[in-house]
Amino acid sequence: MDTTKTEARTDDTKAAETAEAPGTTEATGTSEAPEATKADAEPPAGAAVDEDAPHGADAADEDREEAEDEDVPPAAATATGSVASGAGAVVAAGLGLASLTGTWMGTVLAERQTLLGQIKLQTGKATDQIGTVYGAPWHTHALVNGLFALLAVVVAGLVLTRTRPAWVRAVAWGGIALGVLGIIVSAGMYFDLFASLPTLPKTGGAGTPGS
Repeated sequence: MDTTKTEARTDDTKAAETAEAPGTTEATGTSEAPEATKADAEPPAGAAVDEDAPHGADAADEDREEAEDEDVPPAAATATGSVASGAGAVVAAGLGLASLTGTWMGTVLAERQTLLGQIKLQTGKATDQIGTVYGAPWHTHALVNGLFALLAVVVAGLVLTRTRPAWVRAVAWGGIALGVLGIIVSAGMYFDLFASLPTLPKTGGAGTPGS
């Protein structure tokens, strides 16, 4: 009888110890959790560590900046640059062509210079009639054309400073060619290389007829 009670008490004691075992495991698991987290955060021994890699808030900021950069489509920026460079190339070609064919500004300034020359002749402030009425307007026109040619070369050169589409480079090079040609023609006009100014014939004394 006593033996049966002793065995039953022993079984109850073992059951109680078995019931307490999960609690011990949970307590042990709870105490080891920070260590396990720390072990996961730290790189394993012997592994290469990138000291320049961003950590924490820096990494989050960089990810946010990359996301913002991705929101801006690169195709839009490329299209805007192509339009601007193409417009510059066309402007350069137009300026070069205007330097060869003449401009409204050059015509107006030449006519103004002609009027000033006539006024000087009438007031007696100028004695060279051809140089004042013809030469000065001609040189003024050549100077204006040369300025347009120089602008064409400068604008086309700015367009070609960066990588551009093929058609933009072709138009820009055409503007440079026209500008250089315009500079040469304008210089020849200004310095009277193609044709000199007309001169008045010298009048000699009247001879007496022989008998």
